[in-house]
Amino acid sequence: MRIRTAGVVAVLGLALAASGCGGGDEKEPAAQESPKAAGGKLVIWADDKRTAALKPFAEKFGQDNGVTVEVQAVSKDLQTNFVTASQQGSGPDVVVGAHDWIGNLVQNGAIDPVQLAADQKSAFSEVAVKAVTFNGQLYGVPYATENIALIRNTELAPEAPKTIEDLVAAGKKLKAEKKASEILCLQSGQNGDAYHIYPLYTSGGGYLFGTAANGDYDPKDLGVGKPESIAAFQKIAKLGEKGDGALKRSITGENSIATFTGKKCAFLVSGPWAIADAKKANIKYDISPVPGFAGGKEAQPFVGVQAFYVAAKGKNKALAQEFVTNYVTKPDLAVALYNAEPRPPALTAAFDQVKGTDPDLAKFQEAGKNGQVLPAIPAMAAIWDPFGKAEAAIIGGADPAKTITAAGTTIAGQIK
Repeated sequence: MRIRTAGVVAVLGLALAASGCGGGDEKEPAAQESPKAAGGKLVIWADDKRTAALKPFAEKFGQDNGVTVEVQAVSKDLQTNFVTASQQGSGPDVVVGAHDWIGNLVQNGAIDPVQLAADQKSAFSEVAVKAVTFNGQLYGVPYATENIALIRNTELAPEAPKTIEDLVAAGKKLKAEKKASEILCLQSGQNGDAYHIYPLYTSGGGYLFGTAANGDYDPKDLGVGKPESIAAFQKIAKLGEKGDGALKRSITGENSIATFTGKKCAFLVSGPWAIADAKKANIKYDISPVPGFAGGKEAQPFVGVQAFYVAAKGKNKALAQEFVTNYVTKPDLAVALYNAEPRPPALTAAFDQVKGTDPDLAKFQEAGKNGQVLPAIPAMAAIWDPFGKAEAAIIGGADPAKTITAAGTTIAGQIK
């Protein structure tokens, strides 16, 4: 899994909805004893949080269709385990995961396209449908979107900074007044974090891949190592350890949110997964877009989508298609998944249902409205490690031009 996912897993502290946890296992024996159930079995793989929320709905689907449904939790390396199991013929019928898995899963022959009617497609947000479309085909049914934003402690920073320079000035002032010990909590660590630095990279003029005439990402047009990426990292370097000290390798996926909730920094760049911890710590907070460089381009975060996929080598593909296309598309399931982990539902009806009780949803959506869909092309796998390590080195004081040029060469070699 990519760096971003590893970081997210480390910081997720969100409570599961009670409805997702209670009584699920008690009904399974009854479903297995059903004579009709002997004719079919649906196996779903998901991570721990999604598994608990899915179980009651999976059981209802099983009862309605006279089949046995098993929701199995895969706690680590879900994508890798799924591809391996698929090749060995021991995988599930349905898998739940991030949209940027699609290129890799298609390349490995692990998932089938899904068939949604036009009215079903139109029930989802446009960006969510775009994210799960690959080579002109729909490969997943989306259920949630996600992007990062600037979360600030409003007691320490009442106003949202318009530029990153404004943020740095405010953070430095708080440090001088001994009200904070860090200017900004934006996770990097020793290996960098391409996902979290991306808004600043785009504001500085950098890009990862160009786009083809049809709007798809073009792996042949690699932006890493180009003059635009050098210019972006020259600006990022000025925020680093040898510059303003706003970006530091000591801020990691493990401590960035805790540093913010400990009131040691007023500004946190993170996603919806950070909000439960902020609330638990009684932090008065607000959410706004990640600010870009003064005079630079707009800071654009990645927009990610979580989706359900039909396994190409599953033992019950017809049943899997039925579950994914006609059951996952129901608002009540989308709301249950939201309750398990509050990320904006991709289904418009579900989003409308929960936004009244959660004003943060609209703020995160606003912060990501001009974001870029995270590339799902297989070439993206070559980006994460070299790009992240180059970022960390530059934050630590390495020469931006040499470092990002070398990363570009490494990435280009892996794509070929």
